[in-house]
Amino acid sequence: MRKMTCLALSLALILSLGVSLYAAEGKWTGWITDQKCGAKGANAGHKECALKCVAGGEKLVLYNNEDQKLYMLDNQELAKKHLGHQVTVEGTVDDQGNIKVAKIMAAGK
Repeated sequence: MRKMTCLALSLALILSLGVSLYAAEGKWTGWITDQKCGAKGANAGHKECALKCVAGGEKLVLYNNEDQKLYMLDNQELAKKHLGHQVTVEGTVDDQGNIKVAKIMAAGK
């Protein structure tokens, strides 16, 4: 009985860790902007402002047009190359909205 209880608790712990480590692959289309301005900066004219914010320590994020959410991006250098353009980001997202970027390309390509 004691072994079964330990086994059941161990299994429950492993399953709960698996849920928190869940990451879904996908594609998201939107604008690279800075975290401070968020959705207000989701346009081509915001590039210079976003560069200033990044120089001040802000992170670049993706504003997704479809669900109107901001997603943190792990590859800041690649994101910086795409400021001022509508893009499609491919990668995996975790349950906290962080995207591990596999690829960023111009939207529609």
